[in-house]
Formats: sequence, structure tokens, C-alpha cells
Amino acid sequence: MSTLDLTRNGHMTAAVLYGPEDLKVETIDIPPLASDDVLIKVEVALTCGTDLKVWKRGYHARMIRPPSVFGHELAGVIEEKGSGVNGGFRKGMRVVPANSAPCGVCFYCRKGQQNLCEDLLFNNGAYAEYIRVPGRIVEKNLLEIPDKVSFRDAAMVEPLACVLRGVHEMNVHAGDTAVVIGCGPIGLKFIRVLSARGIHVIALGKRKSQMIAAERLGASATIDVGRTEDPIRRVLQLTERGLGADAVIEAVGAPATWQWAVQMVRKGGTVNLFGGCPPGSEVKFDPSALHYSEITIKSTFHHAPQFIREALDTIARGEVTAGNFVTGEVALDDLPRVFERMKNRNGELKTAVIP
Repeated sequence: MSTLDLTRNGHMTAAVLYGPEDLKVETIDIPPLASDDVLIKVEVALTCGTDLKVWKRGYHARMIRPPSVFGHELAGVIEEKGSGVNGGFRKGMRVVPANSAPCGVCFYCRKGQQNLCEDLLFNNGAYAEYIRVPGRIVEKNLLEIPDKVSFRDAAMVEPLACVLRGVHEMNVHAGDTAVVIGCGPIGLKFIRVLSARGIHVIALGKRKSQMIAAERLGASATIDVGRTEDPIRRVLQLTERGLGADAVIEAVGAPATWQWAVQMVRKGGTVNLFGGCPPGSEVKFDPSALHYSEITIKSTFHHAPQFIREALDTIARGEVTAGNFVTGEVALDDLPRVFERMKNRNGELKTAVIP
């Protein structure tokens, strides 16, 4: 009989999503393990904008169907492992799992586009005392946490990996100017990573607290769009000869700011439409601006194993820390109230949930 059977009778506390804004913290069974699975005792889970969207909608077409435990940013300790688990994993090891893993054999994986895998395996369940990590994620995207890295810092690996892949796709260099539209947790991570690489960052946000955070994380200029009559014109004024930025990252996910992004970039520059717009949205671009200005438009989705590893290395070097992003800590029972506050845009960035 395992330790769990002896001490918990096979049950755990978890936050279960039943539908739109219907989240209940309750006692459920600890998930059983297949031979290649690992069970992790969650030490910390972090809230994020994606989870807020899932909470509002009550589902995610690719990642979660209710009723289901949700949440995907976490770090913890291996509690149990299946008999077929290899790779040096052991009970008590401090680990961080990604929330997905590609198959490695489909058309897109063979093309080196693992984030577009036709059988991309997602895993949710961070808002719980324990989470089962499927064998494919154990094999491809479960990493040991270095001794000097805290659980809270390690839990930021997944969103940081998405940001690092976005930066990689833009091909920006030290001395370039980049605009980041949106100063939520993702936008602020872009600001931190870009500024650390010697890139001049112009940050656009909606409130004073965001401007302060952007400056603290390295933005060389900030624009409060709520107090600026023409944000596009203001951005152009801050670029060399008013030509526009070398790169623009849209981290809001709204048609209006997608259009702004294309108008803020210079000829030959790159726009990364990182924030996903709601289904059914329509965005209009001037074809001549795209064609005659040779603007490159990208839309970076998700991450890949190499960026999960790069993210943990970046955190281990101290370049990105939870202290800059985590603005509160709550017990698991308080999670429904946290999402209610996030819904009202209370200015919090990320909350650490301690099961």
C-alpha cells in the first residue's frame, strides 16, 4: 500500500470547473497512474490570463472540457511514479512539468513545428493537491528544479517558454526598438526578456500601476493609452525619425490593438500578434501597408520542449523571477474569489495558489 493510501485514503482537494464562472473546491479521487505516469504533489500553482478566459467561458476547445480540474502553471515534488518511468526521476524530486507535449512523429513535428502538433497532449489540474503528469509529458517536458530555484519561480516556466519562443520568432537584436502592447503578466515578461537583451522597449498599458511595473522591468518609455489621445502617433514619435519600431508585440488580444500593431511597425519590421482575439473577431489591415512596406506578421502560439528548457535556464540565471510578477498568495479554498477579482481587473498580476 502506498503512502497516499495510508495517509489520504486516495482523496485530495481540488478546484473543479463545471461551466462558465462555476468553480468549486471539493474533495475528489487522486488520479490513478499508468506505468509511465508521475504523480506530483503541488507546492505552488500560479493564476494566469488563459485560466481566467477558461473560467469565464467554462471550457477550452483544445485544453479542457468540464467538469474538470484546471490550472496549468505549477511546480512540486514527485509523490509517486509508475513502474515504467525512466529518466532518473525519483520520489521526492523537485520538478516542474510543462502543460503539454508534442507527439514527435506527425507532419508538423517532423517540420520542426512541435507547437502545432496534430496530437498535442495537454494536461490540466494544477489547482489541486496532486496532479497526474502523463507519460509523454514526463518523457519530453518534465524537468528537475535546480536547488537554488524556488517552487514559485519554477512555476513560471510555462508562460515564460511561450514568451521566449515569441522573441525567437521575431529575430530582434540589441539596439533595436520594440513596442509591447499590453502590460499584463505576458506583456511584462516580454518587456523583461527584451530589455535584458539590450532592446529598447516602448510599453503601452492602461493604468498607472502597469506603467510602473513596465518601467521596473526595463521599459525605456511607457504610454498610458487611457491618457493618450493618439497612441500610434505617440509611439512613432519615440522611434528613430518617426519611422516606427523594428518589432511590435501585441499581448492584449483585441482587434483594435492588432490594427495598432501594424501601424506602429517600420517598413521591413515584424509584428507578433501574440494575444489571441475572441472567436469570430474581424480585423482589417491596409493591404498596401503590408505589401509595399514588406511588413512581416506572425502569430506565435504556445511553446516547444526546447523553450521549456530555455525558460528554466533563464529563471535559474535570475533573469526572470516570480517576485516581479506574483502579487499575492492564497489557499486553494480562496481560488474562486481570486478569479472574481481578476474578472474585475483589480490590477493583480499573478497569484500563487498554495494547495
